[in-house]
Amino acid sequence: MQLYYHPLYSDLILAERHRFPIQKYKLLKTEIENLGVSAIHFQEPKKVTVSQLALCHSQRYIDDFLNGTLSDKAIKKMGFPYSQQLVERTLLSIGGSIQAAEAAFSHDLTFNLSGGYHHSHSDFGSGFCIFNDLAIAAAHLINTEQADTVLIFDCDVHQGDGTAQITQNHNQIITCSIHCEQNFPRNKQESTYDFALPAKTADDEYLATLKQALDFCVRIHNPDIILYNAGVDIYTKDELGLFNISLNGVYERDLFVLNFCKQHQTPLMCALGGGYQRNLSSLINVHKQLFKAAIDL
Repeated sequence: MQLYYHPLYSDLILAERHRFPIQKYKLLKTEIENLGVSAIHFQEPKKVTVSQLALCHSQRYIDDFLNGTLSDKAIKKMGFPYSQQLVERTLLSIGGSIQAAEAAFSHDLTFNLSGGYHHSHSDFGSGFCIFNDLAIAAAHLINTEQADTVLIFDCDVHQGDGTAQITQNHNQIITCSIHCEQNFPRNKQESTYDFALPAKTADDEYLATLKQALDFCVRIHNPDIILYNAGVDIYTKDELGLFNISLNGVYERDLFVLNFCKQHQTPLMCALGGGYQRNLSSLINVHKQLFKAAIDL
């Protein structure tokens, strides 16, 4: 298993009570290393290029972010204070998803210990998402003829509105979002397939929907690769999620997705996605279910 990680993923100075748990990346890396599995190999990503960003984002937005000329309103919507540190971290995070997606063709299963920035639209950032890594990775694979059809399978509790907006005219990128109907964002976009579940959805209904959705998408579209947003804000104790999914439910979700791709011999790249418990130890344990599932395959 190839895992892409850079220390800058967690190296961002935020206010003490900032809502984004920036330290989770380095803490999760340590927990994964403590699992003691020799088949896990960490790779350091390279920065995404401007031409790769331009596959999904407007040149003006790219330039404004890189040059520090975003408006105060745009920075507030983005959710992070602007800094050169943020620029470096962002470019490495997006690069990690692109490189993990490419590596999935030779390694079958890969991970970026960042990513899942699905609220980023073509011309603005939103909800802690600056550039849309999975949309960019999908467009890059198609643009370089490494894939003909890519499925972005988004299981974060929030709808992948930015992904839907960016890919709406891209027939080779299939988007499927399984999310809480009552949760952020208020104004949903139209994915290729949306499975909007009500607040307080529990394990049985969620897992049944997940299995039907993934099986349907693969049967209809036969993707060359699946890019999986493995957000853990579906967990019942997540402070920004409204589902009642147990810890075992998160594990069963991840195990099903990983095992399904293994059985269908479909390369799979996993991005970490959202997770917003202030109790970092508990949050890391929920994210760790993805890697426990990978080991149990």
